[in-house]
This record gives sequence, structure tokens and C-alpha cells, in this order.
Amino acid sequence: MEDILEVYSRPYNPKLPVVCMDESSVQLIGEVHEPIPAAPGHPVLMDDEYVRNGVASIFMEVEPLGGKRKVKITEQRTRIDWAHFIKEMLEGRYADAEKVILVMDNLNTHNTASLYTAFPPEEARRLADRLEIHYTPKHGSWLNIAEICYVFPSKRFLSPQYPILQ
Repeated sequence: MEDILEVYSRPYNPKLPVVCMDESSVQLIGEVHEPIPAAPGHPVLMDDEYVRNGVASIFMEVEPLGGKRKVKITEQRTRIDWAHFIKEMLEGRYADAEKVILVMDNLNTHNTASLYTAFPPEEARRLADRLEIHYTPKHGSWLNIAEICYVFPSKRFLSPQYPILQ
């Protein structure tokens, strides 16, 4: 825990941004029957019956001191999906950073081995060298700011109003 708190206490440096990352799966649920629209004095009426339309994975990246957030929704959550999200982060959003200080939980896909699974060794090494990884402790995922922020986009983008991946 002290390691994560030390990382969060560092002053803002755009060349060494602290970025928190998390991912989660969400069930996509659709309506079996069309809801009855709201009328004066009556709320919208929705049936409890639903159809399950699979799952979606939400990748969340938050730079607390830079005031930035990126959300990516994918159909699955694999080592390769994580590696591509990290590559997009390093080569796109943080292309000018010398190194990205990455805070995340220790899910089995959250490691540099995933980069080697997804990319040729030279490219994986180049990407891995730009990361300074700090893992939240077991049962300490609440220390990850991205996990705290996760609840807002999941409720907004994957509510019952969005029954499929769009």
C-alpha cells in the first residue's frame, strides 16, 4: 500500500505521468418487451424480463493529476486486448512521455508478458521499457483511482438503454 501512496504523492510531471488503469466485464441486457413510455403522473413502465446479449469489457485509464480519462469498450478481455490498449496509450495519448507510471491491479493479463504475446519481441520490449508498473496490493484495489472512476462510465454507457455493443 505504501508503494501506491508514494506514487500518488509525486508531483505532476507530463514527461512522467501517473496513469491508473482498470478493466471490468459488464453484462449487456436488452428488453424483451418495449417499455411503456412515461405519462403525466406515471413513470415509464418496464418489464422485469430481459434478454442477455453477452458481455462487454471496459478498459479505463485515468491520469488523476492531468485530469484525463480514456474509456475503451471491447467485446472481450484477453492478454492481447490489454496489450493493444497499452500500446494505444503509449503511442497515442502519451507519445511525448518519457515513461508512464502505471498503477493497476495484478490481474493475470496485466503484465509485460502480454506485450510479448501480442507483438514481436523488439516492439514488446520498446513498449515495456516505457512503463513503470506499480500493482495495488491484494484486497487493495480500492487504491486504484481508475477502479473508483469505473462505476460512472459503466452506468452511463452500458445501461439497459444500450443493450448491445455500439
